[in-house]
Amino acid sequence: MSKPVVYEHFGGKEGIYAVVVDREMRTLLDMMGEALTADHAHDKIERAALALLRYVEENTVGFRVLTRDSHVASGTGSFASLINDIASQVEHIMADEFAERGYDPALAPMYAQALVGMWALTGQWWLEVRRPKREVVAAHLVNLAWNGLARLEAKPGLNTRGRRSG
Repeated sequence: MSKPVVYEHFGGKEGIYAVVVDREMRTLLDMMGEALTADHAHDKIERAALALLRYVEENTVGFRVLTRDSHVASGTGSFASLINDIASQVEHIMADEFAERGYDPALAPMYAQALVGMWALTGQWWLEVRRPKREVVAAHLVNLAWNGLARLEAKPGLNTRGRRSG
C-alpha cells in the first residue's frame, strides 16, 4: 500500500493511530467482558486479572500503544478511557455484591476505579518485568483484591489521633 493510499483511507498518521487504538481497546474490553461473565464474584475477579495479563502478554505492542501517551491516573487519553469503561462494568458487579453484603452500593464506582486502577498499573509494571509468571501475578492481584474486599468495613473511618495498634 502506498503512502497516498494510506493517507486517503486514514487521513494521516493520527488516523492510523486512532484505528489501532480503537481495535486494541475493543480487544481488551472484549476479553475483560468475557471474564466478567463468571457466576461467582471471586471467579470474576480471578478471570479478569488473568484476562488483563493475558492481553498484556499476547498483545504487548497493542498494550504499549494503549498506554503510550496516557497514564491511567491522568483521567485523560485512550488508556484512561479504557480503564473507565472496564471500571463501569466492574461497578455494576460490585454494586450487586455490596447490596448483598449490606454495604452502600453508591460507593461501588469508587471501589471499581480503585480495583481496576490497581490492575492496570500492575499490568503496566508487568509489561516491563515479565516476572513472576502471569498466573502468579494474577493470584496475588486476586489475593489482594478478594481478601481486602472480604474484610471490608461497612463504614470505615480514619484514626486521626495516631496510629492504630495491631
